[in-house]
Amino acid sequence: MSALLEIRDLIVRRDKRLVLEIKALAVEKGEVLAVVGPNGTGKSSLLLTLARLLHPESGVLLWNGLPFEKQSSLAYRRRIALVLQEPLLLDMSVFENVALGLRYRGIPSAQINEKVQRWLKRVEIEALRERLGSRLSGGEAQRVSLARAFVLNPDLLLLDEPFSALDAPTRLRLLDDLKSILAETGTTTIIITHDLKEAARLSTRVAVMLAGQIAQIGSPDEVFTKPLTPAVASFLGM
Repeated sequence: MSALLEIRDLIVRRDKRLVLEIKALAVEKGEVLAVVGPNGTGKSSLLLTLARLLHPESGVLLWNGLPFEKQSSLAYRRRIALVLQEPLLLDMSVFENVALGLRYRGIPSAQINEKVQRWLKRVEIEALRERLGSRLSGGEAQRVSLARAFVLNPDLLLLDEPFSALDAPTRLRLLDDLKSILAETGTTTIIITHDLKEAARLSTRVAVMLAGQIAQIGSPDEVFTKPLTPAVASFLGM
């Protein structure tokens, strides 16, 4: 594998408060990296920085080996997809919500119809094609968000606590579906979560963030059975 994304000596502040201080992190092509940690530890700030919605004070961020600043934000954002805890659907049909990103990219209508229909079927919301986004349940809305992300065939998928607001049965079904889709597509993914079981279920690697820093990173088995520090052990409940 080779690194799709690399971070070196990253410093990020929000309202003059230090929220991220990451010495080094490489995200390999095709991997699913779960970032776990307590609330307020900088997980979402990391995701927003990688989405180029937060600007670092200093540090180096590389995309396919090239510094962020040498690539346009628009071109970069067209290669990523972002799924948030709140689906943020527009009050239009499910089909149009999923098609929106493709229309912005100027994809021909025939291709849009084919791509959207395929992903509506894949995430099991084909029957909701004409329903308004405002009339969906939480689980249905999040399935629309996933379809809207995957229809773009992103190089990098960023997920910020996408299932935390859902009831347990709905969350488990969506987790299983997402795991299957990631295995099929090989999409490089970073998922932010506070749920350790969710992280273990989805990820190939886990990074534990504490106080804006990566305290440990490794396979789920390594991290969850061999914490490197008392602070990591405490967070893991050991």
